[in-house]
Amino acid sequence: MSDNADTPSVPSEANSRFVSGFLDYLKIEKGLAPLTISAYTTDIGQFEGFLGKRKRILTNARRNDVRDFIQQLFTNAVDGRSVGRKLSALRHLYRYLLLDKMIEHDPTLNIDSPKQWKVLPKALARDEMEVTLRGPQAVSNRKEAEALAARNRAMLEVFYAGALRVSEIIGVKLEDLKLDLGYVLVRGKGDKERIVPLGRSAQDALTVYMAGPRRQLAAGKESPLLFLGRGAHKLTRQRVWQMVGAASSGTGRHASPHMLRHSCATHMVENGADLRTVQTILGHSDISTTQVYTHLALDRLKTVYQKHHPRAKAR
Repeated sequence: MSDNADTPSVPSEANSRFVSGFLDYLKIEKGLAPLTISAYTTDIGQFEGFLGKRKRILTNARRNDVRDFIQQLFTNAVDGRSVGRKLSALRHLYRYLLLDKMIEHDPTLNIDSPKQWKVLPKALARDEMEVTLRGPQAVSNRKEAEALAARNRAMLEVFYAGALRVSEIIGVKLEDLKLDLGYVLVRGKGDKERIVPLGRSAQDALTVYMAGPRRQLAAGKESPLLFLGRGAHKLTRQRVWQMVGAASSGTGRHASPHMLRHSCATHMVENGADLRTVQTILGHSDISTTQVYTHLALDRLKTVYQKHHPRAKAR
C-alpha cells in the first residue's frame, strides 16, 4: 500500500461508507422519496468530487470548502433553487455525521442561504488583463487607424484604472480630466460625482491620445467629451462593448466593460486594498454592494496572516 494517505482511492472508499450509511438513514429513518434520495446522492457526489481536488474527504471538509463549492456553483450559473437543494443535502449529511459522532464540527453551520448570496462578478486574470490592454493595434498606417488605436488603448487603461461604467466613460468631459494631478472626475449613477485616481499607465496612454489622436478624430469639430468617435461624434455603448471585446480576443475570452470594472476591484482587493477604498473608487453608495468582494479580502487576510504570524504555521 502507498505511504501517501491522500491518494484518490482512500477518500473514495471512505466517502462511499459515509454516503451509503447516510442514504440508508434517509430511506429508512427519514422516509424520503426515491427521487429526493437520488437528487441528494447526485448533490453529495458533486461535493465529493469538489473535495477530491483538494485532497479532502467528506469528514474533514471545512466551512470554507462548503462556501467555495457554493460560490463555484453560482459562478457556473447554477440557479439559486438548485444551489439551495445542494446545500440542504449537505446540511442533512453533516447533521447525520454529527449525530453518529463521525465528525466533531458541522461545516455547513452559519452558511448563508442561497438567497443571501451575491454572485462574484467575473473578472479577467492579471495576465489576461495585460493582453487586453495591449490589444488595440492600428490596422493600417493611416492616421485615422492610429488615432483609433490610441483612443482605444487610453479608454481601456481608464476602464481598468478607475473601474468606470460604460455610461461613465463615454460621458467623461475634457474638463473632468486632471491629467497633471493624476485623476479624473466621474459622474456616476444619480449624477453623483467621484474622483477616480489614474495610475501611471493610464496617464501615459491619455498623454499619447491627447497629443494628437483626439484632434485627428475630432476632424476640426468641437466637442466637450474626452473620448470621441470619428468626426467628434459621441461614442455609443455598443461601440465601446465591441472595442473591449475585440481587445480581449487575444485572451480567448470575450470581455465586457463590466468585466474590466470588476477586474479593477478584484485585483485591488487581492493586493490588499480595504473595501472602503474600493467602494469609493467603484462609486457604490452602500458598502453592502462592495461586500461581494469580501471573500477575496478574507483570502488576502489569511495569506498575510499565515506568512507573518509567528504561531500561524504548524511546528
